[in-house]
Amino acid sequence: MIFHNRYLAITDVALMGRHTFDNLPGWEDFAAKSSPGDIVVTASNFGAGSSRQQAVDCFKSLGVRAIIARSFGAIYERNAVNAGLPVLTGDLLSSGLRSGEEITVDFATGEVIRPASGEVFRVAPFSEIQMAIYRRGGLLGEG
Repeated sequence: MIFHNRYLAITDVALMGRHTFDNLPGWEDFAAKSSPGDIVVTASNFGAGSSRQQAVDCFKSLGVRAIIARSFGAIYERNAVNAGLPVLTGDLLSSGLRSGEEITVDFATGEVIRPASGEVFRVAPFSEIQMAIYRRGGLLGEG
């Protein structure tokens, strides 16, 4: 679970991040190890079953710059786009990236660059609508 339901009483987004993944064995320290600007790279169906907005807001609270997954749960993806959290679809797990390794992402082209080696990978770029929502800071311009 991305954001456990025992924390649903927390309404201040700034306080949500510290609880990200803290109920998942092996990931309890995710929030403590993350830094603003981090990009989360993950597998298939990320966020499936996470229809609550807190599952998106906890990453925004941590300053996560983007989430790249092979695929997303439909409701999670829609909530993330609406909130202005960049989510991109692509398989970077097979690229050999290591935790903590630096990458840069161009949301418009879908280019992912590994500066250390100059390697370029591709993920699905933002649609025009997703880019407009992102530039606005979220669907309501609040993000």
